[in-house]
Amino acid sequence: MQVVAIVISLGGTVAAVGLAAWAVRRMVAVLRIGQPAVGRSNRPGQRWASMLAETFGHTKLARRPAIGAAHFCVFCGFGFLFFTLLTAYGQVLAGADFALPVIGHWLVYEVVSEVLAWATLAGIGLLIVVRLANLPQRLGRRSRFFGSTMWQAYFVEAVVGVVAVCILALRALEYALLGGHPIGHYPLTSWLGSLVDGWSTAALTNAIYAVATVKIAVSMAWLIVLAANVTMGVAWHRFAAFPNIWFRRFADGRQALGALPPVYSDGAEVDFTDPGEDDLFGVGKIEDFSWKGLLDFTTCTECGRCQDVCPAWATGKPLSPKLLVLGLRDHAYAKAPALLAGAVGADTARSTPADGGSGGGLVSTDADGKAVLSVALAEAARPLVGGPDVNGVIDPDVLWSCTNCGACVQECPVDIEHLDHIDNMRRHQVLVESDFPAEFNQLFRGLEGNANPWNAPASGRLDWTRGLGFDVPVVGTDIGDLGEVEYLFWVGCAGAFDDRAKKTSQAVAELLHTAGVGFAVLGQAESCSGDPARRAGNEFVYRMLAESNIEVLREAGASKVVAQCAHCFNTLKNEYAQLGLELEVLHHTQVLDRLVRDGKLRPVPPAETGGGRGRITFHDPCFLGRHNQVYAPPRDLLAALPGAELTEMPRHGDRSFCCGAGGAQMWKEENLGTRVNVERTREALATGARTIATGCPFCKTMLGDGVDAAGEQAAGVEVLDVAQLLLERVRASDGASDGASDEAGDTR
Repeated sequence: MQVVAIVISLGGTVAAVGLAAWAVRRMVAVLRIGQPAVGRSNRPGQRWASMLAETFGHTKLARRPAIGAAHFCVFCGFGFLFFTLLTAYGQVLAGADFALPVIGHWLVYEVVSEVLAWATLAGIGLLIVVRLANLPQRLGRRSRFFGSTMWQAYFVEAVVGVVAVCILALRALEYALLGGHPIGHYPLTSWLGSLVDGWSTAALTNAIYAVATVKIAVSMAWLIVLAANVTMGVAWHRFAAFPNIWFRRFADGRQALGALPPVYSDGAEVDFTDPGEDDLFGVGKIEDFSWKGLLDFTTCTECGRCQDVCPAWATGKPLSPKLLVLGLRDHAYAKAPALLAGAVGADTARSTPADGGSGGGLVSTDADGKAVLSVALAEAARPLVGGPDVNGVIDPDVLWSCTNCGACVQECPVDIEHLDHIDNMRRHQVLVESDFPAEFNQLFRGLEGNANPWNAPASGRLDWTRGLGFDVPVVGTDIGDLGEVEYLFWVGCAGAFDDRAKKTSQAVAELLHTAGVGFAVLGQAESCSGDPARRAGNEFVYRMLAESNIEVLREAGASKVVAQCAHCFNTLKNEYAQLGLELEVLHHTQVLDRLVRDGKLRPVPPAETGGGRGRITFHDPCFLGRHNQVYAPPRDLLAALPGAELTEMPRHGDRSFCCGAGGAQMWKEENLGTRVNVERTREALATGARTIATGCPFCKTMLGDGVDAAGEQAAGVEVLDVAQLLLERVRASDGASDGASDEAGDTR
């Protein structure tokens, strides 16, 4: 029996390790076809610390506690119980009573091994139940596993289950064989060992050989299947997740949200004032992605968490962040042989091995190799973005459905940077292909012609100040520079030109004035921050607007800015720094919250003025919350309003659902599926709140339209900015009637 066990174990191991080494070599070659990745190895100590904290702390997976705990058990079991695999080899080769050198029968090791083996079995059992409860065949698109390669998951789960059972069986057989060992060394398997007390030594020995061989064979079969399926992310992520998290955008572990990265070409930032002839503008081919992007695609576990939280997918649109990544992954690995063989127009210095051979042996010249190359050439002929008529890898409707909300990035347990990849493909489509939704023509014309999406003349930028009972100072007209006041109030295009958002601008200005805070505005010198252009992929127009604003801000001596638009807030705070302008940028809810806490603004109880608003629900703007982690200030302000009761929607805070306006969707018709704003409004109305509060003019418009679309169901429901609600109670403290809020609180 031992001879058979040795032959099977060693033969399977040699084959598995050899194939796995070849697979790893192939995967590394595929990653090398990508562009250089900028800034991915700075502050290595911090990267190690944040990677270990996220992986061993399971910080992302803990967002779903039960599943996170189950995965943690399997994760720990996979790592620690590797020693039991070594023990199995020893039992096959050296004898059934083998124990690891040094460790031997150390009590702590044996107890931990048994605890982890049972925990692994329980954990994988729960994960199997979760998968079966979410079968795509039953739930369709509502299943987060819709589109995942289910047989691979079943295979991995079965292997983990079998290996855990083998470990427990070996422990039980060892207990029975050794007999004299204290029962404390087998706290969770001695009861199993007692079931075979009557077996002979020979029977127990042969049973150990058999079970150890099964454990080794199953483990090696797992490795062989991995080697044969290099796109099997559900298994390869066990190894790829560590480098993928280590090489994330921010060394300190922050999400790849906030600012979009600049446009890079061959590892250098593109100079838009004098671009090179060969510069890449975004991503138009799979090899235009950085190697980190290709590692992202390789690491995807197909868990569907990103898909589960995507507002586009939830409302019937074709975009699934998971399926987008899987499509790019499969395309990369299918096209790679052609790139590695130099058979298509790739950068040969980057994609062809240094030895000048055909893919360093990864692309052979025999019949099978030629067949692989033929398939790769056919894959290489596919455009990266294109509809069914051209067999594109990514359908344009997928690419242009993204709201840039960032939920996918935040939810991904292996730190895939979906947004960067989507917006880089958008950049190529706009700047190189001139292929984008027709509605963006009007957006771009307005931004280029009048520096605002409404294409309104700059002379109207101060119209919102009409009717205020005080003068709003304008830099360059009423004051020389911003050194004379505390804040620059960045009004934004919506705050200046949109009738609903003008009410918020008035409310913020009146509150700052009431609190005695010095502020000024730029007036006609202010241009669009550039957010709509950048998120639509038009980096050129974004740069034009941003550089103009930066020049104005520097001349005005800006250092502290308060912004009422979440998109302007994000752009000024995070993206202008890429162009060399460092500002302290605060959202208006942050400033107003501080003024209330300092007693400079005093909301009055409704009992003194005739009633309050009662139940209020708050919608988190994605670019305020998820992109910038500002959750508490608007809620603290609402909590400070006497007579107001904050009632949260099921999806709120860092799990908030998008309003549908981000990613330049505000300027594009939503013709596919259900409108995102309608879905979000339904959720808000279901709370029973008669007031929906938010902190962004885009959200206010989208939710206001959602209320209008709801008809009678939403009769009497108002959508107001937090500043308007605060002003309502602060005005009351000066003896004004509650009705005064109508001036600054009209949802229209």
